[in-house]
Amino acid sequence: MKTVLCYGDSLTWGYDAAGLGRHAFEDRWPSVLQAELGSTARVIAEGLNGRTTAFDDHLADVDRNGARMLPTVLATHAPLDLVIVLLGTNDMKSFICGRAIGAKQGMARLVDIVRSVVYPMTAAAPKVLIVSPPVVRETANVNFAATFEGGIAESRKLAGLYGALAQETGCGFFDAGTVAETTPLDGIHLDAENTRRIGVALAPRVRTMLEL
Repeated sequence: MKTVLCYGDSLTWGYDAAGLGRHAFEDRWPSVLQAELGSTARVIAEGLNGRTTAFDDHLADVDRNGARMLPTVLATHAPLDLVIVLLGTNDMKSFICGRAIGAKQGMARLVDIVRSVVYPMTAAAPKVLIVSPPVVRETANVNFAATFEGGIAESRKLAGLYGALAQETGCGFFDAGTVAETTPLDGIHLDAENTRRIGVALAPRVRTMLEL
């Protein structure tokens, strides 16, 4: 059986902007991906609200730097066959990075980490599937609008930058914005239907990459 790690932020954790809680387990995209793949693979969800690609958030209560946490997560779940990385939205916060090019560089760092970690049990480095998040949208939520000021235009650049990075590094790529859109409730999160769409859409890509 193949093992897939889903490494992401609140979109992977399953944050529900409507209830300010968490989507039902079966509605989160890693769970949907597991259901689509069935017994051919084991899908591990590693989502954390506020996680960035490689930037510190000094206002956070726990470490949100994806690059710093990734080696531990990789070693915890090894051996792995595929790592799916869906990050970049939080990089768009003006006080974190605020630039799509910064998120691309952060994503490149994550790819390097996946490939450079010394894996136990003589396991080879897993394949990497880079996923760009749905774009940030306008919202009447004052706090989120201010936090992601300028993020709408920058987030629209992520798919192109991530796609180019995937070609440069030999990774897989998928633009989640082609199947899902963020909710106007806060401009960055997904409702249950849209997060399910990501899980369904990723399944064929995962099967191809893992030769299932």
